[in-house]
Parts: sequence; C-alpha cells; structure tokens
Amino acid sequence: MKHAEFAFPGPLRDKLVAAILRGEKTSTTGLVAEYEKYGEELPVVGERELMIDSAGEGVAVLETTEVRVIPLSEVDLQHALDEGEGFTSVAEWRADHTDYWQSAEMCAAMEDPEFTVDDTTLVVATRFKIVERIG
Repeated sequence: MKHAEFAFPGPLRDKLVAAILRGEKTSTTGLVAEYEKYGEELPVVGERELMIDSAGEGVAVLETTEVRVIPLSEVDLQHALDEGEGFTSVAEWRADHTDYWQSAEMCAAMEDPEFTVDDTTLVVATRFKIVERIG
C-alpha cells in the first residue's frame, strides 16, 4: 500500500495528521513537480494509502475521493477551508503554502535552491476520507 505523508516529519506533520484524525482536514495540495521529481504516480479516486506519522508509524488508511490537477491560481476557498489548518481565505492559504513550497527544506528536497511557485504552477488538489484507523 502506498504511503500518505503530509509535510516533512516533525511539528507540521504532527499537526496535519492530528487534524485528519479529528476529521478537520479532508483535502490536501501537492505539487505536480514533486510527483514528477520522485517518479510517483498522481493519486487516483478510490486509491487507498497508509497515512504515516512523524515516527514513521501507520495511523490510518485514507481513500482518495477527488483529484484535480489545476494551476495554483485556481485553488478555491472550499479547498483551502477543507485543508483543516484554520485558513479563512485563499490568500491566507496561498501565503502559507507558498512559504512551505519555497522553504529551504523543500528547495533541498527538490534539489533546486531557486525553486519557486507562481500562478501557473500545477498543483494536485486532493480530497480524501478516513476508511480505517490504526491503533
């Protein structure tokens, strides 16, 4: 089973996993470029993944319910709200995600110190649901 890993291990992943387990986070956004970099297939509706916490343990099985590949400029308010991180506007969501995607950690992961995102950057806007809790 593929693994669902949100952010890098650490405080942000812990926060996201907790929000998912509480049912507050039902959407997520990834970069098409990141999937391409690591040779990973884009998610597909009906696919199930084992959600991994910061300790590397599987804590739930998630099922993908929707996948949209869209330019960053087309992320809508409902998607931002459903990310479960307390965003109240697309602008707030975008500022937070841009900071993450352009962070030193992400630039290192992409092996590109100048990695940036803009309105045309393709993102994978995914919705999911918990189908099984582990532990």
